[in-house]
Amino acid sequence: MDIVFERRGDGPPLLLMHGIGHRWQAWEPVIDRLAKERDVIAVDLPGFGASPPLPPGTPYTLDSVVNVLREFIDRLGLDRPHVAGNSLGGLFALEAADRGLARSVTALSPAGFYTPLELRYAGLVLRASRFGAGLPASTMRRLANTPRMRRLMFGMIYGRPELIGVDTLLADAAALRGAVGFEPTLRAGRRTTFRGRLRDVPVTIAWGTRDRLLRASQAVRAQQTLPHARFVWLRGCGHVPMGDDPELVARVLLDGSSG
Repeated sequence: MDIVFERRGDGPPLLLMHGIGHRWQAWEPVIDRLAKERDVIAVDLPGFGASPPLPPGTPYTLDSVVNVLREFIDRLGLDRPHVAGNSLGGLFALEAADRGLARSVTALSPAGFYTPLELRYAGLVLRASRFGAGLPASTMRRLANTPRMRRLMFGMIYGRPELIGVDTLLADAAALRGAVGFEPTLRAGRRTTFRGRLRDVPVTIAWGTRDRLLRASQAVRAQQTLPHARFVWLRGCGHVPMGDDPELVARVLLDGSSG
């Protein structure tokens, strides 16, 4: 299938994957920093952003999406690129690396380490965010015009939404509202946890200290599951940390893909 992607820079290839309901532009705050040292490929996952959904009848499982990623990597002629992802994209990045597709993996607040109760909580928050994204754009723009309201509207996802431009936040909301892969991905998540061990691939796990969607208990569980991984706390960052502290996140991504 045709995956929409943005490619910039030169150097070792680094494949970036966004979270549920998002788009490749989630990485925009860090892409140019990364592109000074990496061949950066940021993708719209199937059913999100501008990429088409999976073919009819294809479930939104780890197997399905990782197979699409495998085909995409082969089509671009990449030889085991470094991979990184945020949230859902972090889970896909870990799984791809566990299946031998990657040279290294860096996961920012990855999904896949939740309990059933934690997953239900995250699903409620995400569905509420998607419902709120259905407000008219003019209303959302008016509400988001002050830093305080931006924190109220987007603070469950970003640690510092007041640092992100209103146009970007509104475009993110539109992408969330229009993501045809949203519901089938959430449903598939009920049966999905990360079970790999990744003993032969350099692993970095990074977690925002202000992550209100996938909370610190899951960060601890990720460390217990992957005890050999390098772990980094992203101070002051939320669930989608790239816009909260671009310099810190870029440094983590470059360090994680330096092997």
